[in-house]
Amino acid sequence: MEKLVSRSLMLILIGMATAQNIQAGERMSMPTSFKKQTTGLSHVSQQTISVKGNVRDQSGEPMAGVNVIVEGTTIGTMTDSNGNFTLNVPSTSIKIKFSYIGYEDQIVLIKNNRNLNITLNENSEMLDEVQIIGYGTQKKITVTGAVSSVGTKDILKSPVPNIAQALTGKVPGLSTIQYSGQPGADDPAIFVRGIGSLDAKRAAPLVMVDGVERSFFRLDPNEIENITVLKDASATAVFGVRGANGVILVTTKRGEEGKAQISVSTSASLQKPIRLYEYANSYDYAVAFNEKLTNDGASPVFGEKILDAFKNHTDPLLYPDMDWMELILKPTSFQSQHNLSISGGTDRVRYFTSVGILTQDGLFRSFDAGYNSNFTYNRYNYRANLDIDVTRSTLLKINLGGRLEDTKEPNTKSNLFTFLTRVTPFGGAGLYDGKWIHTSPDNIGWDKGALENADPFECFFGKGYNQRIYNEINLDLSLQQKLDFLTKGLSLNIKGSYNSGYTHRKNRYKEIPYYTAHRDPETNELFFRKFREESQLYFEESTDRGRNWYLEGSLNYDRKFGKHQVGALILYNQWRDQYPDPAQFDYVSIPRGYVGLVGRATYNFDNRYMVDFNVGYNGSENFAPGHRYGIFPAFSAGWILSEEKFMKNQSFINYLKIRGSYGIVGNDLMNTKSRFFYLPDAYNPYGTSYNFGVDVSGNRDGATELQMGNPLVSWEKAGKQNYGLDFSILDEHLSGSFDYFIEKRHDILTTRNTAPNFIAITMPVVNIGKVDNKGFELVLKWNHSIGDFKYWINGNLSYAKNKIVYKDEIPHKYPWLYETGQSVGQPFGFIFDGFVTEADLESGKLPDHKLDLKPGDAKYKDLNGDNIIDDNDQCPIGNPIYPQLTAGITAGFEYKGFDFSMLWAGSGKVSRFISAGLRVPFGGGNYGLLQYMIDDHWTPKTAETAKTPRFSGAANANNYTRNSTLWLKDASYIRLKNVQIGYTFKGEWMKKIHLKNMRIYASGENLLTFDHLKIADPEATDDKQFQYPLQMIFNIGLNLNF
Repeated sequence: MEKLVSRSLMLILIGMATAQNIQAGERMSMPTSFKKQTTGLSHVSQQTISVKGNVRDQSGEPMAGVNVIVEGTTIGTMTDSNGNFTLNVPSTSIKIKFSYIGYEDQIVLIKNNRNLNITLNENSEMLDEVQIIGYGTQKKITVTGAVSSVGTKDILKSPVPNIAQALTGKVPGLSTIQYSGQPGADDPAIFVRGIGSLDAKRAAPLVMVDGVERSFFRLDPNEIENITVLKDASATAVFGVRGANGVILVTTKRGEEGKAQISVSTSASLQKPIRLYEYANSYDYAVAFNEKLTNDGASPVFGEKILDAFKNHTDPLLYPDMDWMELILKPTSFQSQHNLSISGGTDRVRYFTSVGILTQDGLFRSFDAGYNSNFTYNRYNYRANLDIDVTRSTLLKINLGGRLEDTKEPNTKSNLFTFLTRVTPFGGAGLYDGKWIHTSPDNIGWDKGALENADPFECFFGKGYNQRIYNEINLDLSLQQKLDFLTKGLSLNIKGSYNSGYTHRKNRYKEIPYYTAHRDPETNELFFRKFREESQLYFEESTDRGRNWYLEGSLNYDRKFGKHQVGALILYNQWRDQYPDPAQFDYVSIPRGYVGLVGRATYNFDNRYMVDFNVGYNGSENFAPGHRYGIFPAFSAGWILSEEKFMKNQSFINYLKIRGSYGIVGNDLMNTKSRFFYLPDAYNPYGTSYNFGVDVSGNRDGATELQMGNPLVSWEKAGKQNYGLDFSILDEHLSGSFDYFIEKRHDILTTRNTAPNFIAITMPVVNIGKVDNKGFELVLKWNHSIGDFKYWINGNLSYAKNKIVYKDEIPHKYPWLYETGQSVGQPFGFIFDGFVTEADLESGKLPDHKLDLKPGDAKYKDLNGDNIIDDNDQCPIGNPIYPQLTAGITAGFEYKGFDFSMLWAGSGKVSRFISAGLRVPFGGGNYGLLQYMIDDHWTPKTAETAKTPRFSGAANANNYTRNSTLWLKDASYIRLKNVQIGYTFKGEWMKKIHLKNMRIYASGENLLTFDHLKIADPEATDDKQFQYPLQMIFNIGLNLNF
C-alpha cells in the first residue's frame, strides 16, 4: 500500500513539475517544498555517478526513445537517435530499467560497471498480438476503433449449448436477453450498445464467421478461436449499409507448425429450471373460484362435498388434485458435450480438425406412448481448416465446416408452457391403469369445454411429435498472393464461399382415447367411460433448402518506412442468397444479394500516432435504382501518450492511449421479412371479390394491394462518435479502458401513422424516424501474481440510453401520450393509485373508471383531471423493456494446478410487465390460478397488505388487463452466471501414455439469481413469459491433451 501511495504521489508531483524537455542525465524540476515528500528523491542529493551506454535491438540496430529509468524513482532519460544515453544515478548499488513498447523490459543492477551495452528482445506476445477487424487484422496497440474480444478460454468456461449465451457479461457493450431454454430453440436476442433504431427487430448486429455472414449460435465452442465485437463507425464503416447495429466477428481455430496436438474434451451436465410457476391446489382453487363468483353476485359452484373431497383427497380419480408441474416435468434433464480436435503441421501445410457432439434432453417425463415425444436436441459439428503454402509467396486456405441437427418436440397446437398456465388442478387424474383419465363434468359440475382444455396430457401424451433434421455445410476457399516483386508489402487476396442448408421436417400425429372415472351410485364401484377411439398415425413430411454464395477480392498493402507504418485495403465483395424461404410465395422467396466496395487507409508513426480512414460503398436491392448505393465513411485517430518524452520519467503509468472516431454507417432492414421497399407489397389474390356481367349472384375473385411502394426511399443512417481511453498502471497490474459514444440515427425506415382515414391501404416505407443513443463502457482488469499464486478480477460496466427524437404519431391531446421524447421500448400505462375502499365510495370523489367499482378494485390516477379514467390517462411508466445498464464481473485464481473462476452478470434500468396470463385469475374464465394470486389478492381481511385486486370476473378489464404500475415490475437482476473449479495434472508419469496434461473440472451456470420480479424470469419480456424455462446447469468435465 505504501508503494502504491508513493507512486500515486509521484504522478501528482510530475504533473505539478515545471515543464521542460528532459535531456540526457537531467531530472524534471519541481517545487522545492515537495522534494522531501517524494520517495527516492532525497537520494538525489547524495553522491552520484554517471552511467553511459547504448541500447540496440536483436538485429544490432540502435534504438531511439528507449526509457532508461532508475527503478523506484523518476530519475530517467531516453536514448538518442543512435541508441546512446547518459544518466546520473546514486553511487549506491541501484537498478536501471530499460523499456520500450513492443519489447521486453530489462533490469540491470549497477555496481562497478558504468558502461552498458543493452540488447532488448522483442515482446512477441505484445508485438504479434493482433486484433481482428473488419476484413483484416491490425496490431492491437494501433487499433483506434471501439473493439472488444473474448477468447476461446473464456468461451469454454460456460457449459451452454448456444455460443451466444457464453458471451453474457463478458463483452462490454454487448447485451444478451435469453427468452427460452428449449433444446434447439434457445437463441438469445443480442444488441450492441443498446438499440439505436425505432424497435428491436431491426437492431440485431451483423454476424460474420471467418469473414462470411453466417449464424454462430450453433458452433461448437471448441472450434472457436476468438469472438470480436465491432462497435463504433470506425470499426463497422467497411460494412456500410449493414454496419449500423454493430458487427460480431467469429474466427475459428487454425493449425500451427509442429507435432500433432490432440485434444479431447467431454462433459456431462444436469439441467434444472431456474424458475417454475407455482399453481394453486384443487381445494384452494375451488375456494377462490367460489369467492370470485360471490364477489360478482353469483352462486358458488363448488359445494361442501366437492371441497371436502379436494381437501382430503378421498376420491382422487373423481376429484383430482394434480400438481401438473411435478407430474409432467422431471426435476432435471441431461446434457452432454464431447469434442475431439487435432492440429499441427509442417512448414508447408498446417491443419486444424474438430468433431463435436452435443446431446440435450428435455424436461418432460417419459410416458409409455411407444415413442419419445419429449423435447430433444442432438447436434454434430465438424470442421477442417487447412493452410497450404503453395509457394513462399502463395498461401491457400481451405475451410470446411458444418453441422447436423436433430430436434424433436411434442406435437401440439399450443405452447406447452402456455397451456400449463391454463390447466386446473382437477382437470384430469393423469394415467391410471394405462388409461388417460379426464375429469367428468358430472362429478364436479364444471363446464365441459373448460375441462377438455384443462388437462395438459391433451398436449403431448400419445399425440405424436415434430422432428426437424437440419444439415448445413460451409466451404471457404481463399488464396493470398504476396506481390513483393511489384512493391514490398503488397498482396492480393481472393476468396470464395459456398453455404448450403437442407431441412427435413417430419410430423407424426394421432388421436388417442381418454376416459372419465365414475362410481355406481348404488354399489359405489369404480367404472370408466371411454371417449374417442384411437386414430391411425397421421404422417406428414416436408423439405426446404437454401444456399448462398460469397465472393471477395482485395488488394492489401502494409509497409514500414523507418518509423512510418502505412497500410491500405481495397476490397470488392458480393453476396447472393438463393431461396431464403421457399415456403413463402412472395418477395421473401426471391433471391437476394448485396454488392460493395471497401476501402481502408492506415498510418502509424513510431507506435505513437495512429490515423485510420475506412469507407464502405454498398448497394442494397431493397431500394430503387438511383437510391441503392451509398458511401459510408469513418475517420479515427489514436495517440499513445505513454510513448511521449514527457511521460517517460515516471513508473506509475505503463501504457496510456487516447482515441476518437466519427463516421456514418447504414441499415437497410426493417425486419427480416421486409424487402423491396420501392415496390408495392405482395398482392393478395383472394383479398376481395366483385360482380361481373349480368350474373350478380356469383362473385369473382379479385386482388388487393397490401402496401404502397416508395421509389424514393433509401437506407437509414447512423452518425456515430466514439471517444476512448486505454491504460495500464502499477507495473501493468491494473489495466482498463473507457469509451463514451454518441449515435444519432436519422432517416429511419418506418411507415407513417398520420394518414387520411379514407386510404384503405398500408402506407409506404419512408425515411422519417430519428433516434439518439448515447452511453459509456468501462472496463477494469486487475492481474497479480504472488509466487505460484496468480489471481485476477475483471469488471465491465455498460450504459446505453436512447431517445426517440422523431416518430410520426397521430396528434395527441396531452404531451404525456407521445412516444417521441421517450426511450425505445418505453412502457405506457396507468398509474396505480391503490385499492378502492369504502371511504372512497362514500366520498363520491373517485374518477369514473367505466365500472361499478367495489372495495378491492384497482383505482388509477386521473392525469388530465376530467374525472374519467380512459386512454388519455396513460403515460410513460418505469424503465424501458430493454436494459440500459449491463455489467459483468469475473474473478479467479490459479495455484499449482488448481484453478477457480466465477462470473457475475446483470442488467439494470429495465422493467417488465407481468404477462396477462400470469396476472388474470382463472385466465379470465375457467383456467389456471397461480398460488401468488391467492396469497396476494385483496379481501376485507387483507386490505392493508394486499398486493393484487380482489377476485372478480366482472372487473378483470379494470383490475388485471389494464397495463399499469401495479403490474410493471423492476426487472433488474444479478445472476451468478458461471462458476468453475478445476485441477490440471502434469508430471513425468503422464509422458508414458503420451499425455501432455489432463484437467478435471466442475462448473455451474445460472446458479443464483437476485431480482425483484420473482414471478417470472427477469430476462423474459411479457410476451415471452410462457416459454420453456431457462436452465441452471451443473456440469463435470474432463480435458485431455496429447
